[in-house]
Amino acid sequence: MEILGIDIGGSGIKGALVDIDTGSLTAERFRIPTPEPSKPPVVAKVVAEIAQHFDWHGPIGCGFPAPIHAGVAETAANIHKKWIGTNVAALFSDATGCPVYVINDADAAGLAEMSFGAGRGRMGVVMIVTIGTGLGTALFNNGLLLPNTELGHLEINGADAELRAADAARKRDKLSWKKWGKRFNEYLQRLEHLFWPDLFILGGGACKQFDQFRDQLTVRAEVVPAQLLNEAGIVGAALAAKTYLAES
Repeated sequence: MEILGIDIGGSGIKGALVDIDTGSLTAERFRIPTPEPSKPPVVAKVVAEIAQHFDWHGPIGCGFPAPIHAGVAETAANIHKKWIGTNVAALFSDATGCPVYVINDADAAGLAEMSFGAGRGRMGVVMIVTIGTGLGTALFNNGLLLPNTELGHLEINGADAELRAADAARKRDKLSWKKWGKRFNEYLQRLEHLFWPDLFILGGGACKQFDQFRDQLTVRAEVVPAQLLNEAGIVGAALAAKTYLAES
């Protein structure tokens, strides 16, 4: 079965058709830059463009950078504030003419990694951390997701964690991977002291450079890079839509 997965990020909105039985993309990924300002109507238009690109008329799963409750965005840290209180699922469904299921973007990436990537078959407490414009988290216990953790906004040294330790912070402060790795390690240490995971899986663009900062990580838990990389959000969004369709 195929489902269109869409991943809405701070810099780009990406989509592809996903074989939800294998986790593989069945068509080349299509990307459109995230509009500025990223208000609901213009983002919905981009989502519709992606559906049109694939001539898609079936179910759509969408990863969105906010806590999502019953389809509604509850906060907006890395997207326009107009999204707060918006029924994202209904908006995208109206724009595309398709049934749309929306999930937090880090949760989507986590579902993909737990199903087809570095977390496959792993029990115990597993935490996925996506490193990009912000810091996203997904928390699993024995394979079950606790949604909308949003732990990128923990306070560390008086500041929001993602303002110090996201990849955007590394670029902003022109840090080497080694110096940034020390900052990021502080963040992982805080997560470890709160949740004591057995495994950290690091996703997002920065995980491609894992070998450049892995020696700075001193947490007790095993730390590994994600395997699905830029496809994780798309695959996980499609998987989430499959689960929703099966339950509805």
